[in-house]
Amino acid sequence: MHTVAVLALDQVIPFDLSTPIEVFARTRLPDGRPGYQLRVCAERDEIDAGVFTLRAPWKLEGLKDADTIVVPGIADPTAPLPPAVCDALRSAAASGTRIASLCVGTFPLAATGLLDGLRVTTHWRTADLLAALYPNVTVDADVLYVDNGQFLTSAGAAAGMDLCLHMIRRDYGSAVAADAARLSVMPLEREGGQAQFIVHDHAPAPQQGTELETLLAWLRENLARDLTLADMAAQGGTSTRTLIRRFRNQTGTTPLQWLHRARIRQAQHLLEITDHSVERIGQQVGFGSSTTFRDRFKRTTGVSPQTYRRTFS
Repeated sequence: MHTVAVLALDQVIPFDLSTPIEVFARTRLPDGRPGYQLRVCAERDEIDAGVFTLRAPWKLEGLKDADTIVVPGIADPTAPLPPAVCDALRSAAASGTRIASLCVGTFPLAATGLLDGLRVTTHWRTADLLAALYPNVTVDADVLYVDNGQFLTSAGAAAGMDLCLHMIRRDYGSAVAADAARLSVMPLEREGGQAQFIVHDHAPAPQQGTELETLLAWLRENLARDLTLADMAAQGGTSTRTLIRRFRNQTGTTPLQWLHRARIRQAQHLLEITDHSVERIGQQVGFGSSTTFRDRFKRTTGVSPQTYRRTFS
């Protein structure tokens, strides 16, 4: 039987801890046998889980012969990884054990060095922090999970369930995974990635008191207009070259990229609160054709406008 060891670190997030336990423990093979044996492992006798104290039945030795190790997120993802835990994860990896992290569990897993050179993900709110702390990993904040073969990482909360179902499908096939998904009241595959759940401002905002404040306010009020770079420069009372430089310095993007993001954010808002057609919303936020709007929306959020509306309206 496939053994899954769930690693409980201090300040473990209870939801992340329970996700693999529930999903894997409910998995049944076609003949009714359980698909997985579960272990909860910890370095010490008692683990602080925030709202409660956890007593793990297994110590770190329980990781040694596990087929899969799951690393849940912790409340402070920047907390130092205990040396004994780091050594245990590295030893397991050297023996070929599959290791998956849930949500900000990517941080302690990255601290081992095992993710160096790999594409990974984590909760979108902490993606920039992960990239800054571990420059040797490539952070993709737009996806629900990343499978590198031996090492897998997921985004936040429910994305941990997506990753667990993905591993079940790898281990036992789609039929068993689909049954596990039904028991979890989850689709086996969700459309798009976590980009659709990211809360953006209209676009990157400059610091207060900078030259662009007035122009950005004007742009937000005129998203429906067919604006060109020249129009924006004229409104800002500057040349296009100077405008581009100011946007780069003060928002980290170009004027047109900023405008596109602002339009998509406004479109998301309209999809959530109105029953206007997709075509009408595209026109309301300044896209000349519905095809262009749909393409841009999907590139930005990972899903179609219709799918976004079904999810968030």
